[in-house]
Amino acid sequence: MSDTSLAAILRLLRAQSFVEARIDPGLGAVHGLALREFMFLVQLDQAPANRLRRVDLAARLNVSQSTVTRLALPLEKLGFVKREADPRDARVGYVVLTKAGRQRVAEARATLERSAAGIFRDRWSDKDIATLASLLGRFTAALPGDVT
Repeated sequence: MSDTSLAAILRLLRAQSFVEARIDPGLGAVHGLALREFMFLVQLDQAPANRLRRVDLAARLNVSQSTVTRLALPLEKLGFVKREADPRDARVGYVVLTKAGRQRVAEARATLERSAAGIFRDRWSDKDIATLASLLGRFTAALPGDVT
């Protein structure tokens, strides 16, 4: 079992690199976003009221709160996100997706959909893709903010 598990993890990591190498340049060239920034914005896009506490955003992205702060700064300068304080607790800070951010997510999502179709074209049937999505969904089900 351990050899099979290791092979699965190594293939998953290789697949991640393959996918990132094909998606990241398109998002950057067309939308000025790195894949990591896109995932950041998608989490906010799917959150209630398009806002999350920094701690919750960090959990959804599997990063530290300081990484959330570093990711948010350039996105804030571009007008895609803004910071909000909690009126009842000054220790709590929110990251909020702006109207411009929602627009950028929608545009980037369309580009990503085209890239995804190209990645799977000629290699996978619709049934294969659905099976992969289901298996990865089981793998990530325990993580907060699973993106669909």
